[in-house]
Amino acid sequence: MLEDCWQALQAGRETRGVYLWGPVGRGKTWLMDRFHASLTVPSERLHFHHFMGWVHKRLFQITGTANPLQTLAREMAQKVRVLCFDEFFVSDIGDAILLGGLMRHMFEQGLVVVCTSNLPPKELYADGFNRDRFMPAITAIEEHMWIARLDGAQDHRLQPGQTRQRYWVSEQQAQSNPLSAVFEQLCGDRSVSSEPLLLGHQQIPCVKRCSKAGWFTFRALCSSSLSALDFISLADRFPALLLSEVPSLSSPQRAGSIARGTEDSAERVAAGDRELPQLSVHDDSVRRFIALVDECYDRRIPLYIEAAVPLEALYTEGYLAFAFERTRSRLQEMQLQRFGQDGKSEAPAAQST
Repeated sequence: MLEDCWQALQAGRETRGVYLWGPVGRGKTWLMDRFHASLTVPSERLHFHHFMGWVHKRLFQITGTANPLQTLAREMAQKVRVLCFDEFFVSDIGDAILLGGLMRHMFEQGLVVVCTSNLPPKELYADGFNRDRFMPAITAIEEHMWIARLDGAQDHRLQPGQTRQRYWVSEQQAQSNPLSAVFEQLCGDRSVSSEPLLLGHQQIPCVKRCSKAGWFTFRALCSSSLSALDFISLADRFPALLLSEVPSLSSPQRAGSIARGTEDSAERVAAGDRELPQLSVHDDSVRRFIALVDECYDRRIPLYIEAAVPLEALYTEGYLAFAFERTRSRLQEMQLQRFGQDGKSEAPAAQST
């Protein structure tokens, strides 16, 4: 399917896009990246949360414009012929509503979309609130993209390689934090500050920072009001990141509902009691943690973590358990020497406590 799409694009013919889906670590991103690198038509490759960040930013900038989603689709079509998205995943009701119309407009403008996902289109946003608002996006994907499952027997991110510890479990006894040694090795004799970091319009508490690394607590980055756009800015700022005091993120799901007569966007509706997805105590923090790991992984930025529990036990129960499988796989790959920015700005392995 990728070959058919590529041949049609090279010949200037109309073509469907391709939706690659399957378990983590099966080579979906690698295939899409090879496809994108070989194109001779205008194209762009980006992580899906980068794309949604751009959508939200542009919608704010063109407030008051008639048919804003159609305007965004037209803007994209004027720049590129092909859009390649990595990690197509929807968990936010705002994104779901926007995509319901935006995907249709994108295909109407002649954009060819190639993307990767861990889920088939019919299972996207499966338990999401007001899922009917997202259904037009699924319909558009199935009409304008070939759906291909990639499901090998092995997670290729776990292939053997020289290890490089970047995840530590905090000890019960008070001992030196392994991140202290990592930070010192990364920063060397550079100037160090513990002043809060201005990120957008927010002051983010910081354990320590220098030009080569930023060290933050989980509470500062993931239990705050930061967004994926803020993590993009953070990755722009630091070539390595350290995250400490990560708690066990698992928690039982709890049912939720919206009371009769609540508002739906700008319109009041009388829909009776409406069911929300079952949520967990840490879900908002987990969403941010997933976005942070995705950004570091996509940019090949080493992420050093000190947590309360082993990686395999970090998040085993909650609304985002399926999505977290990708995060766990990526964190496991980060424990290999080959991960990083060509070995530059990497610290020697710290001694485990």
